[in-house]
Amino acid sequence: MIREIVEVGHPALRERAREVRPQELGSPELHRLCDDLVETMRAAGGAGLAAPQVAELLRVFAVEVRDNPRYPYKPQLRLRVLVNPVVRPVGEETYRSFEGCLSVPGLRGLLPRYAEVEVAYTDPHGGTHVERFGGLSAGTMQHELDHLDGVLFLDRVDDPSTLCTWEMFRQYRQAAWLEEIRPLLDRFPGEETS
Repeated sequence: MIREIVEVGHPALRERAREVRPQELGSPELHRLCDDLVETMRAAGGAGLAAPQVAELLRVFAVEVRDNPRYPYKPQLRLRVLVNPVVRPVGEETYRSFEGCLSVPGLRGLLPRYAEVEVAYTDPHGGTHVERFGGLSAGTMQHELDHLDGVLFLDRVDDPSTLCTWEMFRQYRQAAWLEEIRPLLDRFPGEETS
């Protein structure tokens, strides 16, 4: 089911989501939420969607990038639904990420993100995983984890003058930003998604 995505100002976006309890793993309720997150993310053209964005205060998010017209520059990222994720930086390298958010419609801004992260998580069936992500995919993981902690990308924008609409980003900032992060895109080209 496609759910309503709550927008900036909604209290669910500013609360820390609770851990999913072991007894909830594999439950019909959790599976329904996970399915809804994926369906809602895809319908909205997002690269990720966290449970608080549909007003569910659980530590769950979905990610996927597959020929996404909103993000033609983002590397492919196969579908994952992450339960109780823990994201740790791998090294100190950072990059400047130009981000937007389905809960902050129409706006983008520049902020620092770690270039590489390790993510430990449980899947909705209870299986455990540890994976590494780099570049824009690492940024996606950090962005979605922020949602679970009640943090929006707006909170991390260190220079408010970089805030712009999607159209102004495309017209005036996208090309220069992509040139700036080209080495990162080359290093972390993405995954096979078929």
